[in-house]
Order: sequence, then C-alpha cells, then structure tokens
Amino acid sequence: MQKNNNRFREFILKTVCDPVLIYTVIIMMSIMYHYKSEHTVIYGIVSFVVAGLSFRFFDYMKTHKFTGTVGYIVLFLIFLYAVGFVQQKGENSYPLSFGVWFLTPQDVLDYSKWYTIEIFLLFLIFMMSVIYYFTKVQYRIFMGFLIFIIPFAIYGKEYEKIPTYFIILLAVSYILIMVEFRQMQNTEEIEVIGRKNIWKSVAIYTVIFASVSAIFPKPEIKADREILETLISAEQFTDRLTAMLGVFQNSTDGGQFRTNGNAPVYYVSSPEPLRLKLTTFSTYNYDSDSWAVEDFDKNFKETFETNEETLQNGLVEFPETAGLAKAILNTAESSPEFAEKYGLSDFSAEQVTVPEKQSISVISNSGGSQFAPVPPLVQNFLSTSYEGNMALIHSGIIYANGNPNRFSYGEGFVFTYTPETFFMNNNNKAVINNFSTENYVEMLSDAFIEADEEYSDIIYDEMENYISYSEKLLDYGNSKKIHDLAQQITAGMTSDYDKAKAIESYFSDNGYVYDLDYRKKNGDNAEDFIFTSKRGVCYEYATAMVLLARASGIPARYCEGYNMSQMDQNHTFNTNFIVTSNDAHGFPELYIRGFGWMSFEPTVASDDTLQQAETASDSLTRAGVVILITAIILLFGILLYPAFSHGFFVFRYSRKSPNETVKAVINRIYRLSGKDTGYTSQELAELMSAEWGADIFITAELFDKAVYGEVVLTESDKQNAMDSYIATYRILKEKGKIRNRKTKKSV
Repeated sequence: MQKNNNRFREFILKTVCDPVLIYTVIIMMSIMYHYKSEHTVIYGIVSFVVAGLSFRFFDYMKTHKFTGTVGYIVLFLIFLYAVGFVQQKGENSYPLSFGVWFLTPQDVLDYSKWYTIEIFLLFLIFMMSVIYYFTKVQYRIFMGFLIFIIPFAIYGKEYEKIPTYFIILLAVSYILIMVEFRQMQNTEEIEVIGRKNIWKSVAIYTVIFASVSAIFPKPEIKADREILETLISAEQFTDRLTAMLGVFQNSTDGGQFRTNGNAPVYYVSSPEPLRLKLTTFSTYNYDSDSWAVEDFDKNFKETFETNEETLQNGLVEFPETAGLAKAILNTAESSPEFAEKYGLSDFSAEQVTVPEKQSISVISNSGGSQFAPVPPLVQNFLSTSYEGNMALIHSGIIYANGNPNRFSYGEGFVFTYTPETFFMNNNNKAVINNFSTENYVEMLSDAFIEADEEYSDIIYDEMENYISYSEKLLDYGNSKKIHDLAQQITAGMTSDYDKAKAIESYFSDNGYVYDLDYRKKNGDNAEDFIFTSKRGVCYEYATAMVLLARASGIPARYCEGYNMSQMDQNHTFNTNFIVTSNDAHGFPELYIRGFGWMSFEPTVASDDTLQQAETASDSLTRAGVVILITAIILLFGILLYPAFSHGFFVFRYSRKSPNETVKAVINRIYRLSGKDTGYTSQELAELMSAEWGADIFITAELFDKAVYGEVVLTESDKQNAMDSYIATYRILKEKGKIRNRKTKKSV
C-alpha cells in the first residue's frame, strides 16, 4: 500500500511540476483569452487536467511504440468526435460556418459558445502533440519558437494587444523550456552541470531578468510600422471576411467597443476633429440589451450615380443647417397672423447665423463597408472615387447600391459640413428654443399653408418627417424608472436643446464611470446601467441617453461610427487625422424641433481615455513592479529556506520520542548529503566520515538498534543523535561553500 501511495505521489508531483505542461497551459490560456476572456481560468484548468493526463500517456507511448500509437489514434479520434459534436451544435445555433467564424475578427461577431469550445479542442490536441514532441521526443528550438509565436499571430491578425502578463509568462516559460531540454556537451573549457544544480540559478536569473527588463526605462520610439502591422493583421483579408458578414449586421450590442485595436480605418483631411457616422439603429430590446435596424434606418430617400455631371455639380445635397428655421421665420415675416399665433413676431430670419461650411475628405484604409463615413451636419456630398449607384438613406447615411455594392480599400469621399457651433450663438439658440412647442406639428401645418413656394417644400417635408419620428423614435419601453428620471433631469425646461444638454451632462455629474474592462451580467440592460452599475463604455452611455431623451419627448436614435482623435503625423495621403479601429464609437442623435438632427456626447471620459493609449512599455513596466516584488520574496525564500528548514527540524524533533528522532536524523542526513538510501546506515556513516569528516557512527548505531533491534532509546540517546545531526549540518554547510568556490566555469 505504501509503495502504491509513493507511486501515486510521484505521478502527481511529476505532472504538477512538468514545465512542458505548464508551458502548454499558458499557451492555451493566452489563446483562449482572445476568444472569451471571462472563461480563461476555466480553459486553463481543463487544459491542465487533459494535457497532464495526455502527457503521462505520451510517456507510455515512448516505451510502447505499437500500443502507444494505437492509443494516440484512438485519443485523436475522440477529439475529432468531440470537435464534430460541438461544431454541429454551433452550426445549429449560429448563422455562420465555423470556417468563416474563425477567420473573421471576433470584435465584429456575436459570441458563439460552441465554436469557442471547438477552437479550444482543436488548439488543445495540436498544442499537446507538438509541444510534447518537440521538447521531450525530438527537441527542436526552431519548432519551439514557431509554437511560441502562435498566440502573438492570433492577436496580431486582428490588431489586438496580447495582455502583458501573458507575454511575460510565455517568454519566461519558453526560456525555462529551453534550459530544461538544452543539448550541450562537456568540453575542456565548459562543464555542463546537472539540472539539480542549475535550476536554482536559472530561477533566480529569470525573475531578476524579467523584473529589470520590465522596469528599466525604455526609450520612446516613434516609427512608421504601417507595413509591418498591415502584414501581421492580415487586414485586407479580414476586410473581405467582414464584408461577407454584412447581411448579419442588422443589430448591435456594443461588443466591439470592449476590445482594443489600432488598425487604421480612415485617413482624414479635416479642419477639426469630427464624429463620423456609418449606421443608425431605431429599436432597442431590453431583453437582449441590443439595438436593431428597422426600415426607417435603411429605406432610400434618393439614389444617384457617379458620373461626369454629378461629379461636377455635387452628388447629393442634404437639408440645409437651420434651413427649416429660416423657412418658418420668413413665413412669419410675411404672415403677421401666423407670427402672432406662435410667438414669432420678435424674430426674423436674419437673426439666424449659420457657421461657414467646411470641407472634409476621407480615404478608406479598409474595404467591405456598404456605408460611407458621414460627418455631422453634412451639407453636400461632393465627390467620391467609387463608380456606381449610391443611395441616400432617410437617416442621413450614404449607401453603396451599385456593383460592387461595397466601398473598397482606398475609396475617397469629399463632403462639406457645418461646424457644430450653431448653438454657441445666443440668437440662434433663442430662435430654435422658441420652436419647442407642444403644437409643433400644428405650427408646421400652418406654416406650410402660409409659406411662399420656395419654403413650402422644406416645411412640408419636415412636417412629414417629424410625424414619422414621433411614431417610431419615441419608444423607451415604457420604463417607469427611465421616464421618472427623464422628467427629473429636464424639470422646468421647455426647449429640446436644453433638455438634451441636461441629459448629456447628467452622467458626468452623477458618478458614472467609463470602464472598458467592465463586463455586464447576463440579463443586464440600460436600466441596470442607469440605476445600478453606472459603469460601461460608449454603447451604454449612448443607449441611456437615447432612452432618456425619448422619455422626455425628444425623438432619438442610436448611431455607430468613429471619432477622430489621432493626428496623422506622417500625412499619409496629405491627411492630418488617422482614424483607427480603437476610435469606433457609439453615440446618440436627437431631433431638435426647428433645427433637425444633432449628435451629442454623453460618454464620460475616464483618466485612461484622457491620456494617450497605454504603450506596451508602460504595461510591461507596471507588470515588472509586480514581478520584482515577487522575485524579492522568492529570493529571500531561497536564501532563508535552508536555515529555516534546519531550525524547524531541530524544533520539531526536540519534542518527539527518541526512536522517532533518531530515524528522522538519519533520513535527513541521507537527503542533505545526497546519498542513495540504498546504503546502510553504517555505510552512510563511513561515507560521511571519508568525504566530509562528519562523525555519525553513534547515530547510525542508535538507528540500527531502534529499527532492527526494536530497542527503546533514551533521552540521552536522542540528545546524542541531535548533537550529531547539528554538527553534521554545520560541516555540510561549510564544505558546500568551499566546494562552490572551487567549481569550474559552468553553464
């Protein structure tokens, strides 16, 4: 029984301390973090158990070629069966095939539990096999390096940063693997010492090296890495895959805003940083916490072609900024009755001052999108390099409707827009605020009747639009909590603009936190964000503002696009801004009566978002501090362990019986001296005397009496044995120091 227990203990110890197993688990955890970070630990535990058992089976294969090979085939078939099973589950519950899902950037996809398990199984059988083979069977440093870079390639494909602690763990474990399975030979100049003697030095060196390299200041280097990064990210390839998913992008839950990436999406020439809109969503689902596209978001207002005539005169005109306000005020000037009825007698069209139009040009650095990036308060779509039919959607989006029906890499777009400074003018604000009346539709109807011909179409179109907006864009799910809060925020306010600004600033004034790492619980929705967690990303803030605006009577919709924030230092296409995937943004648009659609920014900026994105050097430095503290603790442990172990042994056995103490003393001397337990106690005493000058003959004699003679020893015998041990320990400690100084040059 004791023998079986020892074998089981050795099996467990061999498995737990196996550096190849630990390396495999770290590889698997770093890969699975990319697919589902919340489950990384679970995948690590499963990898440890499955790979640990498999490695012991692989050990058996090395000595039993035939049965081992058959067993591996069976193991492989089991994995294939499991892969087929979960793939079938995935195909039944997900609209894409596994191949497309795997090759497509994860930040544009909804999470698939079954496909994630499938990728885990495939990587696990592959990593277990190749890592074991190229370490314990045929050690190949080059193949080991190729395996090492696989996690980095997976993250690099999608321009995502691999977490710093995984970089450190992968690097350190890879170094330890190389040390464990190094292939070197003794020469006259170099002595290759055994693993038992090298591991302590390697461990100390590794933690010190990792700490110092992480903490030591690194120079800031700015270089154009675009070519390299484009190669790593496989950007054009993933663009095609993203294009294949266009039909499935009819809803959003904001998942793309919780990932990091820095792939260039657009290069922009603009006089100021702007917000670019690509899509709008009208319907919010509380159960799934997601927005869906409705007909209103995709119905065409008009279509147009890119040809010589349109490129000379402009492709399409958008509603003039404050054009409605001017039309109504001109009508009021010509109809005193209308002006008096709606309190417009003191206002005139000349009071409305519209900022001078500006020009913006955008060049796409990716392909596959059906939508052009449109700036806020756009006035004209002047030109594009796209050749074919396009459409203007009612929500103010430009759609590629031709052949091809997607804008390609390098496509250019030129717009004019009005700067968002209109409401900074007090006269402008006073005019627009006057239109926030409960009789707005009636006012528009009367204005249409009284208006001159040049203004009647503008007024009529806006009346039709507003009726449609009121029917479709005021739904907030009848949430009493949201309604009551909206009334509280906007209490005493009458104008749409003032209400919108009050809702926009509510989040920054009430302790909300921008948290890229925050993960909502299953079932959480906008209500939970507004009233409970108060943590989220732009998706939560924009959703909350849309619902609060609707609850206060303002038509609103959720939009997605990009923010312009980074300067293009290289002026790549004579541009001054670069928009990356990290600039993806969700924001609300609200309809301000008398003015039109206007975007707002409710998202609270955290300290992190106000600073530059953390560099790999910064992250590495922070991790290095943790490693250094850990290293110091380990070093103290290594240095103090012998003395602590010796002191604890003396303390412990001073309270044991004489027979137990004598047995323990001999067994400990075996371990300290490194002698094989196959030697008898007398042979051990002779070896200790000959090699170290230690006298343990009396203790050896007492040991034989206690074990073989079953003699009950006395306290005096116990003290003699303990004195003998203490003297031997001191000799071994001193001789060990002398021996270390005489050791030849080692590696």
